[in-house]
Amino acid sequence: MKTALRDLVLQAIDALRAAGTLPAGLDTPDFVVERPKNRAQGDFSTNAAMLLAKPARSNPRALAQALVDALPDNDDIASVEIAGPGFINFRIAEGAWRRGLGEVFAQGDAYGRNDSGKGRMAGVEYVSANPTGPLHVGHGRAAVIGDCIGRVLAANGWDVRREFYYNDAGAQINNLAISVQARALGQGPDDAGWPEDGYRGDYIKDVARAYLDGASVEVDGHGVTASGDPADLDAVRRFAVAWLRREQNADLEAYGVGFDVYFLESSLYTEGKVEETVRELVAGGHTYEEGGALWLRSTDFGDDKDRVMRKSDGSYTYFVPDVAYHLSKWQRGYERAITELGADHHGSLARVKAGLQALDKGIPQGWPEYVLHQMVTVMRGGEEVKLSKRAGSYLTLRDLVDEVGRDATRWFLVARKPDSQLTFDIDLARSQSLDNPVYYVQVSHARMCGLLRQLAERGLSFDRAQGLAQALDLDDAATHGLVTDLLRYPDVVETAGRDLEPHQLAAYLLELAQAFQSYYNDHQFLVDDAATRDARLVLALATRQVLANGLGLLGVGAPEVM
Repeated sequence: MKTALRDLVLQAIDALRAAGTLPAGLDTPDFVVERPKNRAQGDFSTNAAMLLAKPARSNPRALAQALVDALPDNDDIASVEIAGPGFINFRIAEGAWRRGLGEVFAQGDAYGRNDSGKGRMAGVEYVSANPTGPLHVGHGRAAVIGDCIGRVLAANGWDVRREFYYNDAGAQINNLAISVQARALGQGPDDAGWPEDGYRGDYIKDVARAYLDGASVEVDGHGVTASGDPADLDAVRRFAVAWLRREQNADLEAYGVGFDVYFLESSLYTEGKVEETVRELVAGGHTYEEGGALWLRSTDFGDDKDRVMRKSDGSYTYFVPDVAYHLSKWQRGYERAITELGADHHGSLARVKAGLQALDKGIPQGWPEYVLHQMVTVMRGGEEVKLSKRAGSYLTLRDLVDEVGRDATRWFLVARKPDSQLTFDIDLARSQSLDNPVYYVQVSHARMCGLLRQLAERGLSFDRAQGLAQALDLDDAATHGLVTDLLRYPDVVETAGRDLEPHQLAAYLLELAQAFQSYYNDHQFLVDDAATRDARLVLALATRQVLANGLGLLGVGAPEVM
């Protein structure tokens, strides 16, 4: 409906240009058609007249009236009003609402999806944790945000590649190897010879024991068998990385998160991609040497200072493989490349983008896109929960999933805007009360399924076609609110994909469940009058479909019984 109304307004603008009311060369402004916050003002509203008024040197309300008069006739519009400084408010005819409800049933599980991204590829990278230990709760927030971004982009027609970038090279991997080696040699974290930067969690002891036992690990199609020799540090490293990659994959699988691509940082070195990227930057004239180091002129591309690429000892700084890695995404055809990261990575983003621009490969300035999440504080019984015996110093994602369940964990970690700090209340997430938002939404879905069971138990009939044909009581506030919320679901899906904000879906589903609860409280469903029963059940079942579709995009279950 928003698209249809926008087209009508565009036709009215063209008509005013043709009539001379608007200058022929006047550009069409980027006006919006949106739902007013106050539903008493109508179903949709546009600011087109106010944006046109100044360049047209016209009074906004007078121009609004001219636009209204020039609107083509359309049976879907019941009335048009001018409000305030020049808003044009539309009220939609009952037939359009009824037709919209019919689309919910006609499209079923596909309702809300669109093909705006058809034929275009998007890469979404998320989690990308070092394989040095169990995933923590912050990784859980990254995982569900990234996973849901992938889901909503796919719902908008994009061909989505979900990607995990393994930092399997560098100092942290070396710390992992020497920690496992120390455990294998019988040392503990409290012993004097323990590595200064060693990992102290109990999981290190588990890896060391498996290594000494000659265990085999299968991960991502590759097998690694432990030699059992603690003196062979390279063998310890290979086994420990494989072991922890498998553990992380298992945790993510339990969380309902998967990937299409696993990309190893080490491959950028073994395949010469880092050196090739550096050569291209040097050849392009965007580098210089100073103090024995190689520098990138990143200030030429918006960074606040130039950055060291290769240190005086010959090693590369960490952002150089990042540039090579993102270049590979561009070469793989990712029109949109989205990376979900913790907010602590903010300082590195400008230098990566500068390096990509300096390569002069035609990469757009805003590419790649970043979604940054803030930290998560976990509370239980009014106190912060920090420690996990297995991890040693932090609460793991698996701890949280085991305690509150996958659905609640996913909902609570995705339901807030990523750049806002999040407090995860374990007691609330576990509670079976209407104060728990995911429980509220799931109960609403189950309640509608229960209506169908009761219908069968009572031997009552239901005719969906007749229900759709019945007049909607749009004068009833609960009915009008429920129908309005139902039919804005496609807009929410489109916006969540465009803006990379899956939390909008969670907010919408809670609002829809609340609108249904209001309707449920005011109306009886399984009444004797067949016409009334059919009409009300149509609303209930359309709501059930939309809730199920939206929960699916969040990776949260839609139970039929609770």
